Amino acid sequence: MQRIIETPDAPAAIGPYVQGRRVGNMIFTSGQIPFVPQTMTLVAEDIETQTKQSLSNMLAVVEAGGGKLDDIVKTTVFMRDMSHFARMNGVYEEFFGNHKPARSAVEAARLPKDVGIEIECIAIVSE
Repeated sequence: MQRIIETPDAPAAIGPYVQGRRVGNMIFTSGQIPFVPQTMTLVAEDIETQTKQSLSNMLAVVEAGGGKLDDIVKTTVFMRDMSHFARMNGVYEEFFGNHKPARSAVEAARLPKDVGIEIECIAIVSE
């Protein structure tokens, strides 16, 4: 069984996709960019603030699907500039704490709305 996940606590989809989808006990989020959900504007220019906002948006989708931080098993981080990796990683580590999902991080030539970062995840909800 599948259901679409929608929440006002993450930016609205800006194209032909959904914020997330729950399939059984799995949650798949679309890439979350660092927009403030209420205003649909970029939170700030620095990578630390953008990383925190993207992670918060991603978690909001997971929570709207019935999951929690510890249910996240895999993330993919897309960055405009990999030279910011260490700064992103510090925020990422603080956000997840002792929970360490599998992760891929790649540099992308261009991201939606010219943001510096986009993050997606897969979560498995324990029922």
